[in-house]
Amino acid sequence: MRAAVLHSVEDGKLSIRDDVEVLGPGPGEIRVKLRASGVCHTDLSITQGGLPQTFPAVLGHEAAGDVVEVGEGVEDFSVGDRVIANWLPACGSCAHCVRREPYLCMTHVMMAYVAPRFIAGDTSLFAMAGVGGFAEEIVVNRLGAVKIGDDIPYDVACLVGCGVMTGVGAVINTARVEPGSSVCVIGCGGVGIAAIQGARIAGASKIVAVDTNVSKHDTALRFGATHACTPDALEAGDGFDYVFEVVGIPATIRKAWTACRRGGQIIIVSAGRSDHAVEFSPFELLFEAKTIVPSMFGSADPHRDFPRLLDFYRTGQLDLDSMITHRIKLDDVGEALANLGRGDVIRQVIIHD
Repeated sequence: MRAAVLHSVEDGKLSIRDDVEVLGPGPGEIRVKLRASGVCHTDLSITQGGLPQTFPAVLGHEAAGDVVEVGEGVEDFSVGDRVIANWLPACGSCAHCVRREPYLCMTHVMMAYVAPRFIAGDTSLFAMAGVGGFAEEIVVNRLGAVKIGDDIPYDVACLVGCGVMTGVGAVINTARVEPGSSVCVIGCGGVGIAAIQGARIAGASKIVAVDTNVSKHDTALRFGATHACTPDALEAGDGFDYVFEVVGIPATIRKAWTACRRGGQIIIVSAGRSDHAVEFSPFELLFEAKTIVPSMFGSADPHRDFPRLLDFYRTGQLDLDSMITHRIKLDDVGEALANLGRGDVIRQVIIHD
């Protein structure tokens, strides 16, 4: 089958290969023929060395498709089931799972770094986040997939697997935004747009979208922001109840701190680089009494939250169709990653033949 492979960060370019085979399924696993895969900024971060990855690797982690084979012992999936890949499956028994923090479970995440999922000739290939969505087929643990209804389009479904879950989940799960509150979202890419929609669903009375790219302002307003501006033009006044930082660099994290009211919440949504640092003085941490809250994968429980987000979609509360600005083929994924910074790109989706 065909897949987009990154051999190293130094190489930096995806190669489209047609000699890739997926391994398995083994016991407890399912094989999925993919129909659509989202192109996420996290994929770009991998190519730039901003996040760890074992190479060579098939990138991609937002994916949806059909089950075509089940491994031994799998009883909760059948051939023909439509599924969304869950790149952060919870084992159910570790300390985090017992504490009802499935989004912090590392059991299956660590396996993605040590267990190849594909082979090309004599070369073993790893799968980004254990998924490898830039391939025509994948094999995942049964916990790494969530069944969905046949009424959900594949291109819409794949977005829920990461970007939409991360953005909306940061609002309704992590921050638990209260009706009538004020919200600021810094960064209006795909995850930021999802957070804006989440704030609207939660009943925020004021939603300010902030982005250096002014072409994204009208987009943010269409999806539910009440105001939009550049960082330099942001007037916080007494400050916002909740500020969502969806960029992942020190300057925007400090901007989020400044924009937040005393006693408010700053929610860090994006995955920044490990070699970046943000400074705060002990005095301001105490005196401002603000809470900095990380939001890993929108504090998601995918088996609970994916269906909930799709219900928001079905009832028109969550606009996912309009988030897809580019539908591309696998051959064009390299260019799609390069175009992530363009103002008219919210979400790009690979449509698999």
